[in-house]
Amino acid sequence: MPTPTATPAETDVLIVGGGLGGVAAALAVCRAGRRAVLTEETDWIGGQLTAQAVPPDEHPWVEQFGVTATYRALREAIREHYRRWYPLRAEALDLPRLNPGAGRVSKLCHEPRVALAVLEAMLAPHRAAGRLTVLTEHRPVAAESDGDTVRAVTLADVRDGALHTVTAPYVIDATETGELLELAGVEHALGAESRAEYDEPHAPEAADPLNQQGITVCFAVSHHEGEDHTIDRPSGYDFWRTYRPDFWPGPLLGFLAPDPRTLAAVERTFVPNPDVDPLAVNADQSADAGDKELWGFRRILARGLHRPGAFDSDITLVNWPLNDYWLEPLVGAGEETSRQALAGARELSLSVLYWLQTEAPRPDGGTGFPGLRLRPDITGTADGLAKSAYVRESRRIKAVTTVTEHDVAIDLVGPYGGTRHRDSVGVGGYRIDLHPSTGGDNYIDIGSVPFEIPLGALVPRRVRNLLPAGKNIGTTHITNGCYRLHPVEWNVGEVAGALAAHCLAENVQPHEVQAEDKRFGEFVRVLDREGVQRHWPDVRGY
Repeated sequence: MPTPTATPAETDVLIVGGGLGGVAAALAVCRAGRRAVLTEETDWIGGQLTAQAVPPDEHPWVEQFGVTATYRALREAIREHYRRWYPLRAEALDLPRLNPGAGRVSKLCHEPRVALAVLEAMLAPHRAAGRLTVLTEHRPVAAESDGDTVRAVTLADVRDGALHTVTAPYVIDATETGELLELAGVEHALGAESRAEYDEPHAPEAADPLNQQGITVCFAVSHHEGEDHTIDRPSGYDFWRTYRPDFWPGPLLGFLAPDPRTLAAVERTFVPNPDVDPLAVNADQSADAGDKELWGFRRILARGLHRPGAFDSDITLVNWPLNDYWLEPLVGAGEETSRQALAGARELSLSVLYWLQTEAPRPDGGTGFPGLRLRPDITGTADGLAKSAYVRESRRIKAVTTVTEHDVAIDLVGPYGGTRHRDSVGVGGYRIDLHPSTGGDNYIDIGSVPFEIPLGALVPRRVRNLLPAGKNIGTTHITNGCYRLHPVEWNVGEVAGALAAHCLAENVQPHEVQAEDKRFGEFVRVLDREGVQRHWPDVRGY
């Protein structure tokens, strides 16, 4: 049980949601000398990097440029944690670009707890100074607004139901689903816009707020040949064992699945603990998505990087085509549907594990890998599943600037194109990557260009003191597919926190900073000093 924390009744900036954007916002507020309250529904800060157990999805230039200085510090501190505390073999210890899991999805695959330890350490000085209060296991349940201003947010302690109301001149929505937008009556979009709204080639003909990307409940496994760690047969296993989506080349519980980029049927391979030197792995999604060999795709600990005998198995993270859940939308269809979606996603992931343990085809001609062991010690949960579902799509503010497919799609702007924003406050890079959706869409995975983050996408059209700090910025259903990744969320959160602190210091409003060149210039000098990269060098999209 976490140590009880007194809940202040007021603060300078209230940050609701303790994911990567929320943590980055809190750091920016506190660096500016302001007080912040940071809340989080689970008992782990870090969101998709920790509670959702998703190794970072990043662009291929991440080691050289294209992220903020604080995000780079986070990455390097994760590596240093392994160098200091893990029994790395000499060749791995000397690697400046150590990839602890040697996974193919990222140049920095690692365990959730390591990221949690680093994030806690980054916040620790501000907590000790009394500038930052962190309220884990608290969720927003109500918001009070006065015209165009959000005055207060009421939080419920998920352990005992106690209610606490916090007032603040600035409120930041860093929740995974944009909950504050709904609670505070902030105009927002949800699901898919119609093609007519922004003339996006990949948008559907008709708008559908309930057409949202699938969610995934991730889990971690190791493999121990000769042992039997088979879980109890999930109650929904018979359904999932026979379920075959209309747009899938075979049963969902199988290794045959679409290639996200071409939609061609591709057989995945699965060989636990392959006898391959992890130092030979080169993670580069611009050259190879890395998702065809499932064990190594999201591996988060590679035993071969360590001294012999230190670990008897790798650990890999299961976030695969097999366990994306899209039967019901998570957001906007009511609490009962949301609960059903979460329960269904959990049942699907357990069914995937049971299928792997009992029926999956083996390279030797047999079936099942009973030696697969669920790792609750890695996810910090009793059942071994991640604390939270991986949520790819949120409510999105109706923003001063909406980023559309015309700003970033490589087929529309060319490999070196893309919109250059007068008010750029950061950069990002990733393919437009939409997973199968609750509206029945298959993957939409198309090339994009390295992009800028316009401040106008962080500014609501009407509300004056609420800022988004995650996937709830002014994108569309389509462009959310490339703006939703770890470094972009961090960048957005850092800018939101810095903007709130700047507005308090200068007695201005976010709309004024975004609209007026002089005020914007004053603000970006703050970002430049903190190492927020706002423009790309000459690099090609993929």
